[in-house]
Amino acid sequence: MNLYMKKTVFGMMMVAVAAISTDANAQRIRVESGSIGVLAGEKEINTEFVYEGMSVGKFKTEAEYVAKKTADYNKKEPGRGDNWAKSWVADREARFHPKFNELFASESGIASGNAPSAKYTMIVKTISTEPGFNVGISRGNANIYLDIVIVETANRSKEVAKIKLEKALGRTFGGFDFDTGMRIGEAYADAGKALGAYFRKNL
Repeated sequence: MNLYMKKTVFGMMMVAVAAISTDANAQRIRVESGSIGVLAGEKEINTEFVYEGMSVGKFKTEAEYVAKKTADYNKKEPGRGDNWAKSWVADREARFHPKFNELFASESGIASGNAPSAKYTMIVKTISTEPGFNVGISRGNANIYLDIVIVETANRSKEVAKIKLEKALGRTFGGFDFDTGMRIGEAYADAGKALGAYFRKNL
């Protein structure tokens, strides 16, 4: 095979990989009602996060999961579970939200975050969280499922679009994600990146 043919085959392979990546994003993001078209030309969006009613792993409620993990950690080391429970909540503002907003903005070109003066508000509701695990010799990715509703900021009853984002994955290069918050944070980064790319493509 000469050099020209090698370059041609390589180019075709790269196009195929790009197509697969695009299709993968399209499959896990679905506009269920309305349209995101009204956001064309918008420079910022007010973004809020909601966790009420979220299931975690095999637990139907977050409260059940937190109670079990807190008790287990406290048995191993007094106070460890209580500290873990605090971090479980604190990670949202410290890790999850910034990662989602940063990646969404970089992909879509629309600044995302606390912007009460923005014309539209994006409400990101986490339906389920799989925390994943990493015990060195074995690991499992975190993942999250989101329902996203875009409304007019001045009139919250005016729903613009409803979007479902399924199975955003949380993992790090090299597999050194031993911390639960790190794994879940990467899932929010993945969600923000995928949603931002979807907006860029469809606006």
